[in-house]
Amino acid sequence: MSESQNPRRTVLIAIACVAAGLGLGLGWGWQQWRVASDPAAALSGGERAAIEKVVHDYLIEHPEVLPKAMEALQRKENASALSGIRGDVTKEWPGQVLGNPAGKITLVEFTDFACTYCRQSEADVDALVRANPELKVVIRQLPILSPESADAAKWGMAAAEQGKYSVFHHAMYAAGKPDARTIEAAARAAGLDMARAQKVIADPRVEAELGRNIELARQLGFNGTPSWVIGDVLLSGAVGKERLQAAIKDSQS
Repeated sequence: MSESQNPRRTVLIAIACVAAGLGLGLGWGWQQWRVASDPAAALSGGERAAIEKVVHDYLIEHPEVLPKAMEALQRKENASALSGIRGDVTKEWPGQVLGNPAGKITLVEFTDFACTYCRQSEADVDALVRANPELKVVIRQLPILSPESADAAKWGMAAAEQGKYSVFHHAMYAAGKPDARTIEAAARAAGLDMARAQKVIADPRVEAELGRNIELARQLGFNGTPSWVIGDVLLSGAVGKERLQAAIKDSQS
């Protein structure tokens, strides 16, 4: 379990922050707390009891403080995860976008054509594109569910090379579970030059891009699809149009 997933450690850090804000002179500073490998061990019995009493009373009177603190902490952790790789995450495989290719707002979706939840989210993404003219949706293929997922992803990238990604994207999801038949049907529905597409699929850069997407997902802590990046917000699962719209709005503030 990571530090960010350890409720006990998170609560202790939150307690320390509140205590510091209340001006408790307990003989240790924030710097000491920050560098301690085990925050709980740094507290004496009396210090711990004093902190717990003050924080308990404070949170009873101000229950909104902790959720706000946790939200701020999550944002900080997300920004840290994105540090150094944000450009790689938001840079699309040429043509593999939905919405406005020149849009000023970027939503990144890690997706798998074999993923039922990705298919369910397709209508949400379409609605967001309609509601936000400046929205650019960068699609990062994350084919982790089956070998056919990877085949469909490669054909999607070939469609992008021909400027027909959006049509293929919708046709592939409409066709159902990826297999040789549905992939070909989606490719023909998109009007792809099949020979040209095969050449793109055979390009080593396509395989390298899929590997890069898997690594980026790992660095961001994503282990499934769909997963989303908007500003400093990281989301996993079919979170719905309203949650994504709220993240879009928040990214502009």
